[in-house]
Amino acid sequence: MIAFDVIALLCVLWLSFFVRLGGSFTPNGQHVLLMLLAPVLAIPVFVRHGLYRAVIRYLPDRALFTIIQAMLLATLLWVAALFLAEATRWAVFPRTVPFFYFSFGTVVIAGSRFLAKSLLWLPERQVGRSGGVVIYGAGQAGTQLAGALSGQGGAYVAGFLDDDPSLWGRDMMGVRVFPPDQLPELVKNRGVAEVIVTLDSADRTRRADVISRLGNLGVKIRALPAIADIASGKYIVNQLREIDIDDLLGRSSVPADPALIASLLENKVVLVTGAGGSIGSELCRHIVRWKPQRLVLFEANEYALYELERRLRPLSDVPLVPVLGSVADAALVRRTLANLTPDVIFHAAAHKHVPLVEMNPIEGVRNNVFGTRILTEAACKAGVGRLVLISTDKAVRPSSVMGATKRWAELIVRYFAEASGPDQRFCAVRFGNVLGSYGSVVPLFREQITAGGPVTLTDSRMTRYFMSIHEAAELILQAGALSEGGDIFLLDMGEQVRIRDLAENMIRLAGLSVRSAEEPDGDIAIVETGTRPGEKLTEELFYDPAHARPTVQPRIFRSPSAARRPDDLIPALDELVTAVEAEDEAALRRVLFAYVAE
Repeated sequence: MIAFDVIALLCVLWLSFFVRLGGSFTPNGQHVLLMLLAPVLAIPVFVRHGLYRAVIRYLPDRALFTIIQAMLLATLLWVAALFLAEATRWAVFPRTVPFFYFSFGTVVIAGSRFLAKSLLWLPERQVGRSGGVVIYGAGQAGTQLAGALSGQGGAYVAGFLDDDPSLWGRDMMGVRVFPPDQLPELVKNRGVAEVIVTLDSADRTRRADVISRLGNLGVKIRALPAIADIASGKYIVNQLREIDIDDLLGRSSVPADPALIASLLENKVVLVTGAGGSIGSELCRHIVRWKPQRLVLFEANEYALYELERRLRPLSDVPLVPVLGSVADAALVRRTLANLTPDVIFHAAAHKHVPLVEMNPIEGVRNNVFGTRILTEAACKAGVGRLVLISTDKAVRPSSVMGATKRWAELIVRYFAEASGPDQRFCAVRFGNVLGSYGSVVPLFREQITAGGPVTLTDSRMTRYFMSIHEAAELILQAGALSEGGDIFLLDMGEQVRIRDLAENMIRLAGLSVRSAEEPDGDIAIVETGTRPGEKLTEELFYDPAHARPTVQPRIFRSPSAARRPDDLIPALDELVTAVEAEDEAALRRVLFAYVAE
């Protein structure tokens, strides 16, 4: 670079004389010496201004001003040398030559660097090849991302997409802004294989709409993390996250009421059963942030308990007490409540997988029904202030053993809520599927897509409610604080999602296509396997939606207290115990479903 600058400045000086003298310039000895002096003076100035420290590939636009400053100072030093030469009558130069020297020198020195920068990564060479990237959102985050991707040298940013018509046709960071409906043309003509969404400020409904539109084009979709996630350390600033299926739900989050949660958890001893499960572990992560006096982790799975404790300790200095065992162990439950005296219990321990519980009904009843009775009865006698049962939409008009056991659990909690003291409030919270939870279809679909398919579903007509695990945990905590005793709270799950649509969206979000009769060359096939025993095509959250009462939290509803009274619960439980002890599955199913039949 130094050699180039020396030669370039000498050529610039000759050109300056040539222009000034109208094409007739033959330098004499004095001229040659003073011309050689110009780069001798300029190179140290360039070094001082950092012109040789910059990596040309990543040269920023603001470097132009540094070059102008350096060239101006170099010119002034050379003018001083010319003044001394004239003062001693050693040589005379035309006065306009330094002006031409500065002008031409700036153009050559700056132009050569920026030309070299463009040649080093020439994005337009990528036109027509795979690997092009389009950024959705031409705001500050989008332009910064474009600069970062271009600087890496391996990513060709083919353009921006933006909903603002005033930006269409303009260039941002040297990249053209297009209307969103021109994306198919960019995919076809510019080799675009990926779209990165940077709509951080948009609400979830708009993001879901944008991602849904992009999902039909056979390109991979990723998102720039939200600023809040970057600030919290969940992502680093240059890390892109994969689009979650949660982004397609379009559910705008409702802020949690901090006062409500604080009143339930701060300085309290909190116990979570099933703490190592998906819902239980997420509840624990929320709880430790509210500074309880102590958090008791009750879990039957040794590895899950170890992992949860290990992951929680860096989040807070709240004392953690791991308890290894099952809620069906009455002696362990009574001993735990007596020794640790919890103020609040979240009961998330349950067998939840419908087909597995259907094939193992005795164990399902022993854990889900008897375990809930043991825990709730012990909590009632120990004077526990609040108990929250985590229930499911499958408890409404249940067709499976799992759903029936959870309906029994709801009625058990209501029974002991009525038998408890005035300062004790027991309740249940009922909601649908949680995205990404253990046993959920989402991890299964993702695994099948990664393996190349096929994606299996039981019935194309099947629909389910879905909610993010984070939102579910926040709403459960708030419902526990709203309890008046004997309540069954219902969480607003939005609209039901067709499972086939879920599978197709996940395939498209992976940048693949769905194989079908209309598109036989698609990447991933979807195969129906038929409904399994106990499965319903649709689920319900309400026995009678017309009578559900709103609460101060718009996503939480209260079931009417006029629902079935559990007065005959204890005799029915005795029948269930008899059937389990006799290992009579037929009698167990008869008692199980007869009691919860509407």
